[in-house]
Amino acid sequence: MKRIFLMLLFMSLLISCKDEPKNEVQAEEKESAQLDPVNYDMLESAVIYEANIRQYSPEGTFDAFTKDIPQLKDLGVKIIWLMPVHPISMKNRKAKGDLNVEDIEDPEERKKYLGSYYAVSDYTKVHEDYGTMEDFDQLVKTAHENGIYVILDWVANHTGWDHKWLEEHPEWYTQNEKGEPVDPLNPATGESWGWTDVADLNYDNEGLRNAMTEDMLFWVREHDIDGFRADVAGEVPTDFWENAVTEMKKIKPVFMLAESEDKDLFENAFDMGYNWEGHHIMNSIAQGKASAKEWDDYMKKIDTTYQEDDFLMNFVTNHDENSWNGTIKERMGDASEAMVAMSYTIPGMPLIYSGMEYDMEKRLKFFEKDTIPKTKGKMYPILEKLGELKNSNPALHGGKNAASYTNVESSSEESILAFKRQNAGEELVYIANMSAKPASFTLDLNGSYSDYMNGGKLELEAGEKMEFRPWEYKILTRTETE
Repeated sequence: MKRIFLMLLFMSLLISCKDEPKNEVQAEEKESAQLDPVNYDMLESAVIYEANIRQYSPEGTFDAFTKDIPQLKDLGVKIIWLMPVHPISMKNRKAKGDLNVEDIEDPEERKKYLGSYYAVSDYTKVHEDYGTMEDFDQLVKTAHENGIYVILDWVANHTGWDHKWLEEHPEWYTQNEKGEPVDPLNPATGESWGWTDVADLNYDNEGLRNAMTEDMLFWVREHDIDGFRADVAGEVPTDFWENAVTEMKKIKPVFMLAESEDKDLFENAFDMGYNWEGHHIMNSIAQGKASAKEWDDYMKKIDTTYQEDDFLMNFVTNHDENSWNGTIKERMGDASEAMVAMSYTIPGMPLIYSGMEYDMEKRLKFFEKDTIPKTKGKMYPILEKLGELKNSNPALHGGKNAASYTNVESSSEESILAFKRQNAGEELVYIANMSAKPASFTLDLNGSYSDYMNGGKLELEAGEKMEFRPWEYKILTRTETE
């Protein structure tokens, strides 16, 4: 019996010894699969994707989007920005035109109108139409497993009219002379912006500041999100954002995107802002209302306006532009591809909005259910190539340590846009005919380059005549040793 006992003891020790390395390997694998915290190196080469969960799929759910996350890596995406995922207020919910849902008598007709994503009724819950909080967590987990960070759209300037704070803390809201909460007002004129489905918050209240900060911390602490996109960030006091970010960073590093160009926001609160002015110039050039020279002038302007480590998000579309001002094709026409390529090659971070990768040529409904197309056409492989270039070529670094940007002199500055980016021994040149007419021109550029989008080599000699079709562009690359 003693001999049997000793044999069993010896075998158990052997098994436990064999298990130890296996457990260590499993622990190492688990640790290696974790996503590094948000960092400046990642931001240099990132592409950001704006996900409209309601409209992304026929189901309009977290799960339907989550299963497509792995393929976003093919587009070079490193950050997913989720449009607001919170419950939406029913009171004063917008329908169509000047009508609210309450103005529509037919109950079936009323059901069509789902309200604005930005009329939040509870900051700590997810909309039941999108799924459960567990579904949301799975989305974040899947993104992290694929090396992608997730930021949440945050609406700190106002709430929907159903938010409990209106009952519990009416003093947290901007009030009229009768002591009634009001919708957001234009500070310059005192008139309503027309956002009648939301109530304006008043940040003179310390209680509001604490409650809003705590709700933001909830998502970082409990649901592992990696930061926020701040709606109308400039309408909320900068010191609120600064304090909130300080608290968040006690939990983990976060990435903050401001819907604003206000450079003061970048001091201590936000990492990146919106390139609204650049976007409008791109639209104007595409529509023949501006020339390539105006882009050159703009780049000189921001070079002196912003600090060296400030950077902006570049976009040809987003949820507002698509729904209210038109599709990329409507606004940019035949210039669309050249403008998309330009958004990837200028300093900053390029944005893909849901549906852009599928050549979406419709305006998504804003207050109703709609669905993006899901068929890969012309744009998908273009975005794949541009995403790979952005991710891998240091000459396109666009964050706090951005690659240099230099204008390349041309003989036709009104129609030809040409610039050079350089960093870490790599050089990239973007050349485009920014007009609807063929262009004949010369450049002050020498060297042997690779034609990135089309393949092959291109030998350039300063003063050599070049011919470009309307809206034709080239992205040329080389290393300094070539």
